[in-house]
Amino acid sequence: MPTDSSALQRSGAPAFVQASGLPARAGVGLKPEHFRQIVDTWPDIGFFEIHAENYLVDGGPFHHYLTRIRERYPLSIHGVGLSIGGESALDAAHLDRLAQLLERYAPQSFSEHLAWSSHGGVFLNDLLPLPYNPQTLQRVCDHIDQVQERLSRRLLLENPATYVEFAASTMAECEFISEALRRTGCGLLLDVNNVYVSSVNHHRNPYDEVRALTCQAVGEIHLAGFAQEQDGAGDTLLIDSHGAAIAHQVWQLYEYALDRCGPVATLIERDNDIPPFDVLCEEARQAERLLRARCSLETRA
Repeated sequence: MPTDSSALQRSGAPAFVQASGLPARAGVGLKPEHFRQIVDTWPDIGFFEIHAENYLVDGGPFHHYLTRIRERYPLSIHGVGLSIGGESALDAAHLDRLAQLLERYAPQSFSEHLAWSSHGGVFLNDLLPLPYNPQTLQRVCDHIDQVQERLSRRLLLENPATYVEFAASTMAECEFISEALRRTGCGLLLDVNNVYVSSVNHHRNPYDEVRALTCQAVGEIHLAGFAQEQDGAGDTLLIDSHGAAIAHQVWQLYEYALDRCGPVATLIERDNDIPPFDVLCEEARQAERLLRARCSLETRA
C-alpha cells in the first residue's frame, strides 16, 4: 500500500529510514477516540502504531479508518498476544490472522514483546516475565524464528517492564536479549520507559542497561508514562501504566539512547486515561525536536 511521502516532509523533519522501514520521526498510537480528528485534519505526524489484536476481524469502523489513515502515513503494527516467551507452542491460528493483517496493510514495522501471556490454552490479560537462562533462550529463539518465517519479515522484540525476577535466571536481561537478537536476526524495539521502570524496580542503573543493549539493532523506540507505588517492603515500585505523561527521567534516558542509537522512529504510547489528541501531538513534537538535534549532529559529523 503506497504512502504519501509528503506526509513525512511537511515540516522539514528528518526522514532517515531505519531498519524497520519507519522514518526517524515521532509517531503516536492510533486510538479510536482520535479517528475523526485525524481524518479531518491530517496532522503532521511521522507514523501511527496500532495493536494488532484490535484489528483481527475482517471489517468494521476500525478498519474503515485505518484504511484511510494508512494511505497517508507509515504504519507500525505492535502485537501483544503471541506469547513469545511462553512454554506452550505458538498459537498457529493467531499467527495466521497476524499474517493476514500484515498482508492487508503492509506496515513498515511489526513488533512483539519478550513476555508470555498464555498457558495451556488460557489467555491472560497481561505481559508476564520469564526466567533468563539457556533453556528459555532456546525456546524464545525458536518462537521468533517461527514468527519471522511465517510472516516473512523481521520482528522487532521489545524489552519488558518487570516487577519480579526469577531465582532460576542465570543471565542478565540485556545479555539474554542481545543473544536472542544475534541468534535470530530479529531487531530490537527499545522501550525506554520499560528500561527505566525495570531499572528502578530492580535497583539497576538505567544508563548501564541502555549501554548493554545492542543499539545497532534498534528499529523503533517507545516512550510512555509510569505510575509510582510502594511495594510490601516500602520500596518504590514503578508500574508501566501507559496512563500518564512521559516523565522527565525517561526523556533524559531517551536523549542518552539517541546518542547511542542515532535517530530512530519513536512512538508516544498512551493506552489508559487517553488525553486529547493534541496532548499526544505535543509529546511527539518534543521527541521530534530531540530527533532533529540528533540528526543535525550526525550531519555535521
